Amino acid sequence: MGDIAFGFQAAPASDSHKSDQALYREVMDDCALGQKLGFDAAWLLEHHFSDYYPTPSPLLFMAHIAAAFPDLSLGTSVLVLPWYHPLRLAEEIAMLNSMTRGTLHLGIGRGTARMEYDAYNVDMNEARARFAECYRIVEKGLAGKPFTHDGRFWKIAQPIRIRPEPVAKKVRFYGAIGSPASAEVMGDLGVAPICLSTFPDKLLARILERWRARAGAAAREAILPISVKMFIADTDEEARALGRRYYPPYFELQCAHYESDANPWADIPEYQDFSRMFANLRKLTDPGELGPFIDSNLVGSPDTIRRRIDALAALGFNYFMVSCATPGTPIELRQRMMTRFAEEVCPRYSRAMRRTEAA
Repeated sequence: MGDIAFGFQAAPASDSHKSDQALYREVMDDCALGQKLGFDAAWLLEHHFSDYYPTPSPLLFMAHIAAAFPDLSLGTSVLVLPWYHPLRLAEEIAMLNSMTRGTLHLGIGRGTARMEYDAYNVDMNEARARFAECYRIVEKGLAGKPFTHDGRFWKIAQPIRIRPEPVAKKVRFYGAIGSPASAEVMGDLGVAPICLSTFPDKLLARILERWRARAGAAAREAILPISVKMFIADTDEEARALGRRYYPPYFELQCAHYESDANPWADIPEYQDFSRMFANLRKLTDPGELGPFIDSNLVGSPDTIRRRIDALAALGFNYFMVSCATPGTPIELRQRMMTRFAEEVCPRYSRAMRRTEAA
């Protein structure tokens, strides 16, 4: 098994007793700890207009984090490209990359919440096409040369060049995968996949297989991240009890944000996979229904978590984006879990974290 890198989700874990500003300060506290423990990167989410991880501008927050912790790499999971003007996005990425020392790991996707699409007045039926075209323009812009573009949604008639001039530091892009078909789209774009551990292992294997078939030579040296939820404790039952306590409110927020009970994707052909995936979301608000979800993530004793990492690494994943910023979870608890995970699990897999432990 090759070297594995570990990042952590830096997310404002909603709490009705705390202001958004207080939640953002807790994210900064997590980043301070994550850098000290040797995690590779802090990964931010993008969501709008609800209590579900309210981080509407990941790039803005990343600039703030980078100023405080310049050696910490930064990631997004994910930037929703159909909501952006691609030229403005390319400029902001180039500017952030020139102002930071760490690597930018930019997960990109097309988004799932109908409410967010409606608020931005973007047609979800155009999501996949807008995503691909936006990425192609960003890719041209970050190449640093004058370019034009004649597309379905954006036209750039006169040659322009992005400023600031892109620096040599590589920006790594990853595409959010919701189905094997999405894996082929990302493979055609030359973008590595970013997956969720909640998918069945057989589906994850099929996604990576179909992505590799389309990505060609780019697949050989790719960073392949997977997003995993984590509760670590002395025993499996203690960790699972934490999951049964804190995951139901998390899924309540998901149900509300995505309006899953109303199935808003029923009439959108490109979102039929999501319509099926979210059909049973409501049942996960019941602690008694959480067994398969808990089993697929990193919930348990250190030994149990290591076995799950081994299984996911065997599928081909070599970067774990770990989240214990579950809404309602006290910061003291999640920071104890971050520390324990970094000290008792990560050094087995990560040379960088072994060096941190030795220091």
